Amino acid sequence: MARLDGKVAIITGGARGMGGATSRLFAAEGAKVVIADVLDKEGAELAAELKGSAIFQHHDVTDEASWSSVVAKAIATFGKVDILVNNAGILLFKTLLDTSKADYERVLGVNLMGAFLGIKAVAPHMIERGSGSIVNVSSVDGMKGANSLGAYSSSKWGLRGLTRVAAMEFGHKGVRVNSIHPGGIDTAMGNPYSENRTEVNKRYTMVPLQRVGDPIEAARTSLFLASDDSSYLCGAEIAVDGGMLTGQYYVGFPGAPGV
Repeated sequence: MARLDGKVAIITGGARGMGGATSRLFAAEGAKVVIADVLDKEGAELAAELKGSAIFQHHDVTDEASWSSVVAKAIATFGKVDILVNNAGILLFKTLLDTSKADYERVLGVNLMGAFLGIKAVAPHMIERGSGSIVNVSSVDGMKGANSLGAYSSSKWGLRGLTRVAAMEFGHKGVRVNSIHPGGIDTAMGNPYSENRTEVNKRYTMVPLQRVGDPIEAARTSLFLASDDSSYLCGAEIAVDGGMLTGQYYVGFPGAPGV
């Protein structure tokens, strides 16, 4: 039996990258998937690839009305919503002093407000049914500081807090809320110049696993949290980061790579 047999999932930013990998994996595990994204071409193509297991819905996570439409479409097509993966996100590399108010609001709007609106949209339906799983895709930068990522880190720290509050408020109503915290993942956002994996890995020599992550590795963690395998997890934070948060090597000292 597949781990998501009979489940219905909404995956934001589900057309490519981590979201695309999650859409494919959830469908392979038996779920019906609503691929919710602003990328119409990629989303429609992925839905066609997954045939009867998925539909595509154009969706702007910052728009409350769009959320209502996505949830209504999921229920009209598949009858319910069991899982929400708040995966949609944007990245901005700017120092704090170079970040404008508009920049800051745009990043928080997608990464944090989008997840807030998603939770607001699906939670009443899940609570009414007495079950559900919400997976918020945060980041290692929601657990540490990072230069040039002021807006992004703020949004991901905020998402971490939102996850914990939602876990407190919904857990006793049968709805589990957890977060994953990817490190470097080889996606269009994490690797915008489409460098080959060998070149990208050279930037991860300070990480214990010595490489960038693959989108499927983040997707598998979302699958775990979405499935009944994690039935006693609520408010959990799982780092999918190759050990990035563990620490930084002192190069040349015993225990470091090559020593």
